Amino acid sequence: MTEPQSALLLRRQLAELNKNPVEGFSAGLIDDNDLYRWEVLIIGPPDTLYEGGVFKAHLTFPRDYPLRPPKMKFITDIWHPNVDKSGDVCISILHEPGEDKYGYEKPEERWLPIHTVETIMISVISMLADPNGDSPANVDAAKEWREDRHGEFKRKVARCRVATLFFRVSN
Repeated sequence: MTEPQSALLLRRQLAELNKNPVEGFSAGLIDDNDLYRWEVLIIGPPDTLYEGGVFKAHLTFPRDYPLRPPKMKFITDIWHPNVDKSGDVCISILHEPGEDKYGYEKPEERWLPIHTVETIMISVISMLADPNGDSPANVDAAKEWREDRHGEFKRKVARCRVATLFFRVSN
């Protein structure tokens, strides 16, 4: 039986990331027998509140990838306006292609089949450095980010960042 196009593409992207790692994250399969479920480790970007943390997330790819985007979910706790309380990442690049019925995003900001795991991860790292408070997935985090960035928001991010140290040791 031949492998689906999506599996071939994911295998190629994984091989490329292993051959030429990108600064700021690492990626691999959760299970060697499943190309559609990846684990990523994201290093908190320098000069941000997330610096020093290593955040674990899962990418789950649909069978019709790259026509549709993967879903991304943080496994380690993270306090961020664009990550909901269950860990699901909400950024334009991971939204289904086409028109945004709410009018927040332009079609070119949403998922395009030319995106790769690398472009997704670069977008997520950028999101950590510069949250989008206008379209939050976590309204409480967005409110704190706007109103008390150097107080309560910073404390909650620090707790999550420090917790990643213990998460790494225990896993």
